[in-house]
Amino acid sequence: MYLVTVLGNLLIILATISDSHLHTPMYFFLSNLSFVDICFTSTTVPKMLVNIQTQSKVISYAGCITQIYFFAIFVVLDNFLLAVMAYDRYVAICHPLHYTVSMNPHVCGLLVLASWIVSVLNSLLQRLMVLRLSFCTILEIPHFFCELNQVVHLACSDTFLNDLVVYLASVVLGGGPLAGILYSYSKIVSSICKISSAQGKYKAFSTCASHLSVVSLFYGTSLGVYLSSAVAQNSLSTATASVM
Repeated sequence: MYLVTVLGNLLIILATISDSHLHTPMYFFLSNLSFVDICFTSTTVPKMLVNIQTQSKVISYAGCITQIYFFAIFVVLDNFLLAVMAYDRYVAICHPLHYTVSMNPHVCGLLVLASWIVSVLNSLLQRLMVLRLSFCTILEIPHFFCELNQVVHLACSDTFLNDLVVYLASVVLGGGPLAGILYSYSKIVSSICKISSAQGKYKAFSTCASHLSVVSLFYGTSLGVYLSSAVAQNSLSTATASVM
């Protein structure tokens, strides 16, 4: 599954670069999302595969902090890129005559750059917050990777400030993009409903279908992880949901 993920996303990137017909904002954002997804899975899965192969589940403190840092970057980047792609579809369907001006290469580049900057700054903050905690010598993390919440709650020192920062970051950097996606699609649905022909409605909706499916899978499994951990308090169910 890891090879399928990496090769599939690499194929999307190569197709976007090689075909001049795909040099559009939608495919520019899609290739960026594919790159982030490769990095996102590569942060956790290779280490998990090594653990399975060697039957050793050990990770160093430095390795754990590094995993937390990169995981935080790419999970927030996924959020922002999905929101940017929703905005792109909103402009294309609701304001088609302004599309080439509103989504010019300069604007697209700035949107991606801003997403990277915010993600890196948030990850640096989360990393610094973890570094201030004190831990015992040997710990057992009930997960297949160093998940931020799991690691923080194993600390010997007070974690109130860490929990507060994680909560605020989740609301702002998770809820913000999701709200943007929902708003964009509310406007898109409203515009599609105003199209008189069935063929026109289908054509407009088909440009959003793939993005909608990715959004549903991403946020559906993300909510599944945190709901399962909050309701069941079962580390196995949380880890299983995280694999998705």
